[in-house]
Amino acid sequence: MSILAERLRELRKKNKMTQKDVATFLGISESGYGYYEQGRNEPSLETLRKLAAKYGVSVSYITGEVSDKQNSQTPSTKDEKDIAKRMERIRQDLSEDDGYMLMGEPISEEAKESIMDAMEYAIRQATRINKKYIPKKYRDKQD
Repeated sequence: MSILAERLRELRKKNKMTQKDVATFLGISESGYGYYEQGRNEPSLETLRKLAAKYGVSVSYITGEVSDKQNSQTPSTKDEKDIAKRMERIRQDLSEDDGYMLMGEPISEEAKESIMDAMEYAIRQATRINKKYIPKKYRDKQD
């Protein structure tokens, strides 16, 4: 079983919820959620965010990137605003220019959303890693 599947099950049980409870919260079928815990399907980034907020942990904890719930370095409000601004600029770039092509074809809306999801994940990871390696004496000056 994957770490993701194990963490989903662990968090659900710790919060005294059934698979049906979590599925209802997410707006999906009980079997759909069950597939996440079995490792047969993986939830979307948006679903992971909802679950992380519900359980009070980071997406990084749920996916197994960090092992400590307390030390999972959730982004600050300032970081969230910066990420949102960057994502809006990227979204505008993709929307305004009709010249973007993917393998010789115009980019579909689904492809644009996929690119946006990947970019947001990359920006969040880079922000988290950057904060991890900034010496403490410089951290206060950034926030």
